[in-house]
Formats: sequence, structure tokens, C-alpha cells
Amino acid sequence: MKLFASLLAAASISTAAAMAVPATAQVQGNMATVNLPAAVINSNAFVTAYQQIAVTYKPQIDTIQARQQEGQTLLQQLDTNSDGQLDEAEQQAAQGSAQQTRLQAIDQEVTQLTDQIEAARVYAVEQILIQYRPALEQVVQQLNVQIVLSPETVIYAPPQANITQQVTAALNTKVPSVAIVPPQNWRPSRNVVAVYQQIQQTLAAAQAIQAQQQAAQAQQQPNTQAPSGR
Repeated sequence: MKLFASLLAAASISTAAAMAVPATAQVQGNMATVNLPAAVINSNAFVTAYQQIAVTYKPQIDTIQARQQEGQTLLQQLDTNSDGQLDEAEQQAAQGSAQQTRLQAIDQEVTQLTDQIEAARVYAVEQILIQYRPALEQVVQQLNVQIVLSPETVIYAPPQANITQQVTAALNTKVPSVAIVPPQNWRPSRNVVAVYQQIQQTLAAAQAIQAQQQAAQAQQQPNTQAPSGR
């Protein structure tokens, strides 16, 4: 994860710097908004790629889950007072232990396997992004749009100003599918990694909302258990 961690950090800095530039120019003509992460996430190529990655890299995913469970077991062995954390005394006692050695090996293995999965996802996103600008320009020309803004920079806009779905439709035509195995020595750009980070955050937020909704629905369901007989 070191490669992607460094790129993510740099991408965050460049994204923040770009957002800090004030918009002072006055423009005329049709204006629209587009959510780049949403346009990519809803494309057929993205959905298919992530499904394929889950299958192709299933051995890596299964190994990561197994190693994480093993790591939890080792940490519990080092947690001698069973308070769910390793205090300073427990950390000192763990120095040079078999558990610590194994934990370090697990961390290294999980990092390598995670890098493989992350690289496949970023590579898929990169191929879609190559066609994002042409797809956007196609929609802009079709709708005679003069200015396109991100939703975060707009205080108010009518729903019809959002052209994200149209851009996704254009992407589906221009890039119906992508590869998920990066070529040797491939390295993504900072901009691609920045967009990938936004996509992962969007997916995580959507999953969190779905989990909250499911929990709320479970609490609202009435107790359907039949009453016990006399």
C-alpha cells in the first residue's frame, strides 16, 4: 500500500489546492453540474470491472480475510489483561515474541495482496477516465452547455441541470468494458488516484447509509413471533 498511500496523499493535496481557487468570472449561457465519481461508478464498465475483480482476485481477498482473523487471534494472545488493547507493558512484553514476528509477516503479506487488488481497481478506473472528457464534451455539445461545475461548488441548481446520467450513458458507449490486469511496470497518475479515492469514499458512504437503513428497518419491524399457547 506504500505506493498508493503516497499517491493518495499527494492527490489530496493537489485536489485541496484546486478547490481553494475562487470562482470570480461571470459567465453567460447554459450551465450544468456533473458528479464525476457518480458518472464513473454507474457506468457499465465500472460495475463489470469490480465484479470481475471480486472473482479474479478472490484468492487474494480470501487470504487477506484469513490473515486478518489470524492477526486478531495473535493480538488477543498478547492482550494479557483482556481489555481489548495492548498497553505499554504488553507491547514491551511482546517484543521479540513469536506472535510479534508473525504479525509483522502478516502485515507485509496483507499489504502486498491489497496492492494487487487496489492496482486492478485503479487500472480499471483509469481506462474509464480516458473516455470521460470525450463523453462529457459530447453531452455538452448535445445540450448546448457553456459551463460545467461540480455539485460541491454550486449552492443551488434545478435537478435538470445535473447531466451526470447523460455522461454515464455516453461512457457506456465509448468504453463498454475495461481490462482489470495492469501491465508490467504500470503506474497510475496522481489525478487518476485522486478520482479513485473519491470513488472509494462515495462507495463507502453509500454502504454506510445502506447499513443504517437496514438497521432502522430491522428495528421498526414488529415482532411477528406467534404468541405461545396456554
